[in-house]
Amino acid sequence: MKTLYFDCFAGASGDMILGALVSAGVDARLLIEQLSRLNVEGFDVSFETVDRSGISATRAHVQARDERQHRHLSDILKIIEASSLTESVKERAAKIFTRLGEAEARVHNVALEQIHFHEVGALDAIVDVVGACIGFELLGVEKFMASPLHVGSGTVEMAHGRFPVPPPAVVELLRDAPIYATDIKGELMTPTGAAIISSVCEDFGPLPALRVARTGYGAGAREYENFPNVLRVFIGESAAANETEKALVVETNIDDCSPQLIGHVMERALAAGALDCYFTPVQMKKNRPGVLVTILCRPPDRETMFELLFSETTTIGVRCYEVERRTLDRVFVSVQTSFGAVSIKVARLNGRVVNATPEFEECRAAALRAGVPLREVEVEAREVFMRLGIGQLESR
Repeated sequence: MKTLYFDCFAGASGDMILGALVSAGVDARLLIEQLSRLNVEGFDVSFETVDRSGISATRAHVQARDERQHRHLSDILKIIEASSLTESVKERAAKIFTRLGEAEARVHNVALEQIHFHEVGALDAIVDVVGACIGFELLGVEKFMASPLHVGSGTVEMAHGRFPVPPPAVVELLRDAPIYATDIKGELMTPTGAAIISSVCEDFGPLPALRVARTGYGAGAREYENFPNVLRVFIGESAAANETEKALVVETNIDDCSPQLIGHVMERALAAGALDCYFTPVQMKKNRPGVLVTILCRPPDRETMFELLFSETTTIGVRCYEVERRTLDRVFVSVQTSFGAVSIKVARLNGRVVNATPEFEECRAAALRAGVPLREVEVEAREVFMRLGIGQLESR
């Protein structure tokens, strides 16, 4: 399983993540081209090689127009959804901003819909997050891990005033993650960096058993004496593919909640990082028909799912238990059809391709654009994929 490990000995920021991904092999021109699919104007992205305490690193420069209006979460999600990016990039970027919004809402004790982003809602932050998601997809990363997170020390000036490092939103985002501070002054872990890493990482700890294929160094803006202000990433194959992993089932029975709200809960759960969410009809006390809401999530997301169920439904009690989960090794392959590019999700067992499925939303969008039946797009996508040769995919 292709794994990316964030070595955060100098923290992380959105631009450091972008720089590290390009340093690790992401084609900068392709990344910039895909960022143009955001369909928004007013930003420019460039990369340069710099020195940080003797380490050669890639510095990402995201220049954006000066914006005076602050965006709400719904504004950012609309920009992402209206783009022509792949569905997997859209989903991951939406998850990151939703997690960031929920953290801000808890810090300020207001409803999620009322949160308006300051620095992290600016165009350069949107480019950082979406660019990182594009880079992850281009590298084919399937699993994410991180070291304990160096957050820095001292104070930082923010929109609401001067705050201690790490600022409240970063603390909230890194709940349950291992963090530490040293005598290095400054905000090493930014809200954007914390949101990206906490949203994608399944575990935190020492470098795992990894057959390293690539490394990359993303440079931070500040320079310190005898301290390399860089984010290092390792990319390689985990020791065992198709391994069993721990997951949590969070569930509750409900018999007095609108079906419309139940559907909303599924959307919120998946956007917040749930691995799966489904409903089961049940017969409850006093012969009342009800629904069993089941959410499958990673252990670090437990509190998020608890809060979601308590705030969005009428339940007053939630159950949680650990399960084992095994998934197949998966990669995405883009094929070019007469209706446009379509991603194929390829599942492999011990390197052998056992399933290949065109991405439904991309096929649906292509069918609507061309005015043809959805099935026609799916059939052509499968045919083009088969002509690529399964053997080449099995040897990757």
